[in-house]
Amino acid sequence: MLTSTRERRRHRAAAALLLGAAISLTACGEQRGTDPAAGAPAPPPPPSSSPGFSGASPYVEPGAGDGAPHYNENNAGRRPGEMSIDSAEDARKEANRIEPVLRRLWKEKKWDVKTVRAAMLKLGYEEERTGAGGKRLGGTLTVKGMSPRFETDHYVTPEGALVGLRVHDDACVTAFVQKTNYEVRTNGPYMETGCFEPPFSH
Repeated sequence: MLTSTRERRRHRAAAALLLGAAISLTACGEQRGTDPAAGAPAPPPPPSSSPGFSGASPYVEPGAGDGAPHYNENNAGRRPGEMSIDSAEDARKEANRIEPVLRRLWKEKKWDVKTVRAAMLKLGYEEERTGAGGKRLGGTLTVKGMSPRFETDHYVTPEGALVGLRVHDDACVTAFVQKTNYEVRTNGPYMETGCFEPPFSH
């Protein structure tokens, strides 16, 4: 009697072991989680409607900022033109002349268009003149008010002045001076707006 009880226990243990192995093999490849709050298995993730689809647009252009279709085409007007090495050097020289003047005006809290224009003209620049259709007739300097910008629910035009100096057909100095800061930089001209970066549109 003692041996038969021992044999039965051995058979049950072997059966339990085989059953455990079978369950493990049938669950191979599945991932199951448990909900720690309920102690129950979490439902499997929903099947993908289209296997291999990453969700990325198939129309991404190389070098496109946000990957949107036609990004480069739509933003071509927002990119400055290329400057030759010689033109870039000449633009840097003019920027070095303008920067100390704007720094002085900023420290003196003088950033209105009239004062900034007068200071630039004292450097020997002539105001740019244009004719019909925007044709350039002479001069290289444009000083104008700051562009309006959208804040919260309306447009605001900050105090200050924008400076654009056409150094060559392919080179500009672009600057601004306002209450908070000033900046002078060089760039190629923009397709539709000359030395000035075009405003963002909504």
